[in-house]
Amino acid sequence: MNVPVRKTRPNAIIPALATSGSAGADLRACIDAPVTLAPGQTELIPIGLAFAIPLGYAGLVFARSGMATRRGLAPANKVGVLDSDYRGEVFVPIHNHSSDPQTVEPGERIAQLILVPAVFPEFSEVETLDETDRGESGFGSTGRQ
Repeated sequence: MNVPVRKTRPNAIIPALATSGSAGADLRACIDAPVTLAPGQTELIPIGLAFAIPLGYAGLVFARSGMATRRGLAPANKVGVLDSDYRGEVFVPIHNHSSDPQTVEPGERIAQLILVPAVFPEFSEVETLDETDRGESGFGSTGRQ
């Protein structure tokens, strides 16, 4: 699948899959100088790119596991969604979950982009829903014996 990518900043780096089996393509910080985040701080980090996600797909922006586990840096919104009709520059809101200041360097891999099929549902109001064994049992209900 070809995904057209437009640089919105000259020093942006086009995403790439790290290995032949990688599901996610690395997104890199497109900043001119390091950005230091205090504990608990969130900063919008540009990647300097805009995408033309194909119709029928969505781009999901996830944390990079090493950055999150070793340094406590992860997207503030947990998972970002790039809709197929969005054509603007992509930013990643990075949050510092650690108790120490953390610095994002120019060109550093800060997140990963995964393309997934998207379904475009129509919602219709009804008076009742079909019955299931679970019914209305909510949070934690499936773990009960």
